[in-house]
Amino acid sequence: MTDGSNASVIPFPVEDDAPSTKRMNPASSEEIVRMAEAIVFASAGPVSEKQLAARLPEGIDLAATMRDLQQIYAMRGVNLQKIGDGWAFRTAGDLSFLMSRDTVQQKKLSRAALEVLAIIAYHQPVTRAEIEEIRGVETSKGTLDTLLETEWVRMRGRRKTPGRPVTYGTTEAFLDHFSLEELRDLPGIEELKGAGLLSGRMPANFSIPLPPVDADALTEDEDPLTDIDLEDLGLLTPRVTED
Repeated sequence: MTDGSNASVIPFPVEDDAPSTKRMNPASSEEIVRMAEAIVFASAGPVSEKQLAARLPEGIDLAATMRDLQQIYAMRGVNLQKIGDGWAFRTAGDLSFLMSRDTVQQKKLSRAALEVLAIIAYHQPVTRAEIEEIRGVETSKGTLDTLLETEWVRMRGRRKTPGRPVTYGTTEAFLDHFSLEELRDLPGIEELKGAGLLSGRMPANFSIPLPPVDADALTEDEDPLTDIDLEDLGLLTPRVTED
């Protein structure tokens, strides 16, 4: 078909679906890094590697892409940090003092809450009874409620023991707040001694448990929380049935 001019019309194939990044022509490594930068920058919270892989062109080396982007921001005012399974931009550690005036002052956790938080971080999954056994004193429900409200601690599941007690663990927000990539980055016994948090003369058999690699995965002695459990624990709005 012509319009009377010398130009000819070349038909293009039409696909049923809208184009996506999966159909894009192979991009350069620099362009892939820019795409990853845009995705992380636009997100309000850490972006998981699964989300990044779903949005970036298929077949790329995601680990190498994020390493390149991390290197680009290594000496900037903001750094790219790995938080659990996600990535996020955060103020460079040596410049955090610049933001102190604008930071909302949070109520400090009580000594009891800090002790419980430390026990959960190192011993998870752990029940309230197990926390009390480690501390040697009773733990009030208010202390656990406070930690749940900070969103640093979550209810993971139920222990496969009589009474099916709830198990507790830390969250990605906990890792983010304390600038940890994973639980294995928690300070060890020597670091805690160096910081003055442990006595230099500890019992010979004293040790600190090694946190799990995958904090989200349930262990063999845990059952997942059901909708009924969530309703009982006040974490889910009760279902309304019609007559």
